[in-house]
Amino acid sequence: MLGFKRLETAAVTIRGIELAAKIKKQQFNLKAVTGKATTAPEIWAAVLAA
Repeated sequence: MLGFKRLETAAVTIRGIELAAKIKKQQFNLKAVTGKATTAPEIWAAVLAA
């Protein structure tokens, strides 16, 4: 991977990688967005089934 020119760019990229790992492990909870305890894979399954 190439080096980053700005610290902010590196920080955003690392946060994105960490978020992707949480979603993959089904640890990311969307309760704040949906109002109920739901994981990202459950939402994707509902969207793809519709």
